[in-house]
Amino acid sequence: MKNRSVVSLLLGLMCCTLSAQTGLVKIDDNGRLTCTPDADGFVIPDFSYAGYHNGGVDIPDVPVVKEISPISGDNTAHIQSAIDDVGRLSKNAQGIRGALLLKAGKYDVSGTINVKYDGVILRGEGNGTSPSSSTIIYAKGNSPAQRDVIILGNTSQNKWNSKVSNTQKNITDAVVPVGSMSFSVTSATPFQVGDLIAVYHPCTAEWLNAVNRGGVPAPATGESDERWTVDQWPIIYHRYITAISGNKITIDAPVFYTLNNSLSQSYVYRINVSGTAIYREIGIENLRVDIESAGGEDESHAWQAIRFRSLENCWAKNVIAKGFGQSGFITDCCTRTTIEDCQAIDPVSIITGERRYNFNTYVYSQLILFKNCYASNGRHHYVSNGTSSASGNVFLNCISDAANSVSEGHRHWTQGMLYDRHREINLIRAFVLGLYNRVDMGTGHGWAAVHSVLWNCDVTSGGTIGLQKPPTAQNYAIGCTAKSITGKPVNDSNFPIGYVELQNQPVTQIPSLYLAQLNNRKQNGTVINPVMKENAPFDTIIGNGKITLDFHGLGIYKSVAAYNLQGQGLYRTKTKSSMIEIPASGEIVILNIETELDNYTTKICLK
Repeated sequence: MKNRSVVSLLLGLMCCTLSAQTGLVKIDDNGRLTCTPDADGFVIPDFSYAGYHNGGVDIPDVPVVKEISPISGDNTAHIQSAIDDVGRLSKNAQGIRGALLLKAGKYDVSGTINVKYDGVILRGEGNGTSPSSSTIIYAKGNSPAQRDVIILGNTSQNKWNSKVSNTQKNITDAVVPVGSMSFSVTSATPFQVGDLIAVYHPCTAEWLNAVNRGGVPAPATGESDERWTVDQWPIIYHRYITAISGNKITIDAPVFYTLNNSLSQSYVYRINVSGTAIYREIGIENLRVDIESAGGEDESHAWQAIRFRSLENCWAKNVIAKGFGQSGFITDCCTRTTIEDCQAIDPVSIITGERRYNFNTYVYSQLILFKNCYASNGRHHYVSNGTSSASGNVFLNCISDAANSVSEGHRHWTQGMLYDRHREINLIRAFVLGLYNRVDMGTGHGWAAVHSVLWNCDVTSGGTIGLQKPPTAQNYAIGCTAKSITGKPVNDSNFPIGYVELQNQPVTQIPSLYLAQLNNRKQNGTVINPVMKENAPFDTIIGNGKITLDFHGLGIYKSVAAYNLQGQGLYRTKTKSSMIEIPASGEIVILNIETELDNYTTKICLK
């Protein structure tokens, strides 16, 4: 491609215009999305509200206000005391107190560290293996048994079930379709813009009949009945009111399941926040958590490396967790949070149930973005273990290495999961990614994911994707690379296959669904344009008179040349920078990008 002429470049672009596009989501030259319902009338929901402050908001660079270095012996109290010191500082207008810097070194920790203050960031000086240049939290011993090493937030769960009195109001719409962000109630009088509310869909007998009691089969003689029961799995959404017009309420993120009043009378109420506290603006950055163990199948050691609990608008960045028994990163009662550039590697345990969930969205986990993460040698590397209380969670550009089981919706009607450009490497089993019914596995897991999407995922030419259509809902696999996409991923789960389109033909027009949706709702005119090659390691952004190529921190060698449609050279650069800015002029610019990884061509429409 180094000697490729502009004419051949243009011919290549003409071919690109005929490349794979889905019929359900399209993007025009201005970067705006159009969505088409599937045959059942369902529209793919907008996942872009996942992440810190509902997505599209940069994680802040918080100044250091205190530093400590490791001491000999147990550092639990040493670190906790420093966290408490920062927690006593005043918050700024953004709710930030400051960062505690753990200087490079090895910090032996025999207990649990709790970051339990708004606006406190726990930061290290590196996540490598050398204590001379990195910050290593080394979790020693097993007291209490199978403990959490670090808890960000509250030690207790805020399950959003405490109601402000006299605020429960029924939803009056006969149907609130999946993806909706507004609905009418019997009276909006108790509510104001900015209120935190729950949108609640009871688990009724009528709804259970519609979903066949979760699709869990009747038990054999002498076995317990694990079919779902009334009130067992209500659906609940944690939302803020953004507008009120009459009795119509608009909320800050969509619902990820259709609320049908003929099956269940849904309602809303203000969440009472005076009970168990919900913490905000807490972060953990640039360190590693290693857990002491005997290796192999040893289970007498710390169990969860980092837990996010009773939190919103928080983050983890550049953190590595190693040697855990169940989870490297686990979220519960947690919303609007980003976990990016993190690794959960090499768990230590028996390889069986309730273990090795490297990135684990547990109960009441909603609108969480996992971005550019890596998991190895676990079972369910990227999983929703959160039941019907978990929804709207996104795994973007994540890698699963040598999985012993399936990245999946795991149990009890999780809604709105997005695996976006998920990649499996070093397969040791065929079935590695799934949105399906787990029938009576576990505790009657049944329908484990609904209205969930696999977008441009790659499980290699030898991998299998399990995809099934739930009653009253849909699941999608679009642009995914796999040997097989099947409605019968395991012997005892045989249901209608979900929506499959463009198998082994990645959606080149929209490389990332999340990023395209995020761009679509931005109001500043910024456009993320598609790159005409699947799995490109960068995003193309235009706005403010320039084109920006974002390589997400990759320091690879890059050569970029920009041309107009007449073939005139506009710009050329050679660099290892992870962010390249190009002056934008005219209506259309053609970029020819060469990296150590591959060659790419993209047409940028500026107007």
